[in-house]
Amino acid sequence: MNIPISADMASIVKEGVFFGFLIVTVVGALLATCAKRMVRAVFGLVVCFIGVAGIYYFLGSPFISLMQLMIYVGAVAITIAFAIMLAEPDEDKIEAKTPPLAGPFAVVLGVAVTWALAAASLGAKWMNPAPVEKEGTITQVGEALLTNYSMVFELVSIVLLIAILGSLVVARSGRDKSC
Repeated sequence: MNIPISADMASIVKEGVFFGFLIVTVVGALLATCAKRMVRAVFGLVVCFIGVAGIYYFLGSPFISLMQLMIYVGAVAITIAFAIMLAEPDEDKIEAKTPPLAGPFAVVLGVAVTWALAAASLGAKWMNPAPVEKEGTITQVGEALLTNYSMVFELVSIVLLIAILGSLVVARSGRDKSC
């Protein structure tokens, strides 16, 4: 069953989907930065990563979206979650040493940067996107990753290595040495 949709309605739906992904990303980022417990912060990080993957998919890059999910949600966030599970379980021993004005300062700075970026993007003259010459198949993407874009492929492995090392440092420093 095909329901005819006008161009205006399609534009409104597209904007709604984009702002939905944007809201998911911002809510996840706020949860990740404002959570008192580490497990909730990792959950916020995962939600933020999923929102970013949704934005990539909406912008027409399903491969990048899938890589975002596999690398950041599937590897980095899970590695951080393992580090939290291995770390000290008693959070009452950990004292927060955050300055009292850090929260309001971060909010004001975030609003100022967001306003500046929005003003710059709304005032800029955007170019039309280039026409798509050919659709990328998995074989073409794989060949491009291993030939032209091999540096990006290697940088992803370095990001994963740093995430694993960071989780080991967190787990090692939080664990009681007498166990």
